[in-house]
Amino acid sequence: MAETILRTEGLNKTFGGLVAVKDLSFEIKQGLITALIGPNGSGKTTTFNMISGHLKPDAGVIYFDGHRIDKLPPYKIARLGISRTFQNLEIFGHLSVVENVLLAINSRYRVSWWESVLRWPSFFRKEKEALQKALSFLRLLGLEEQAFVPAATLPFGLQRYLEIVRALATEPKLLLLDEAASGLDASEKALLARLIKELKAQGLSILLVEHDINLTMELADEVIVLDQGEKIAQGPPEKIQRDPKVIAVYLGGEE
Repeated sequence: MAETILRTEGLNKTFGGLVAVKDLSFEIKQGLITALIGPNGSGKTTTFNMISGHLKPDAGVIYFDGHRIDKLPPYKIARLGISRTFQNLEIFGHLSVVENVLLAINSRYRVSWWESVLRWPSFFRKEKEALQKALSFLRLLGLEEQAFVPAATLPFGLQRYLEIVRALATEPKLLLLDEAASGLDASEKALLARLIKELKAQGLSILLVEHDINLTMELADEVIVLDQGEKIAQGPPEKIQRDPKVIAVYLGGEE
């Protein structure tokens, strides 16, 4: 049985009088694809934001790879091995495509102050290594030919790809994909699905929020269903699709 890489216990988050997440507990297994689904306003993105440190839970705890992370800032959580994309694109449009990826890679590279100021040979070697690594990541989604153009000039679908590549460039243990297929056409979704499957085959753990239910059911090993901030079901896709509560609340049927 796969080991647990992330666990939440009793997460709660409110905004004023609105309960966004209520007593939410679940586990994510190492090397599997877990999907978090539910209707709009069910607490999916709030949960993502708590896991990545962009929101602090009002109550409850989050453990990742043996570390408690619910009180850590986002940069420390990222250093532990969690990387994410955002529902709204968060790329640096004025930088080139490859510079966007280099920013992520450089968060992992260690160059001393003396190396950079004195321009030692080791500085240029690490700079070259980082560039080659960035180009290899861009190659995953066919972006190498656009490496040196401003990121803002890319079509929307390729900007979405760039954000995914940049998240991968931090070499995470757990990748959070928030609506990664949003705005993509059928061929772009197919390429994204192939990449996600390849990443899983390489052992990467993935947590995804995705409104495309067919894509979700194709990719996910485990599905967690939220409604009004609470978990109402969890299990493999074939079980979730037959669950009366899920049919009633999420798929629009009657319980």
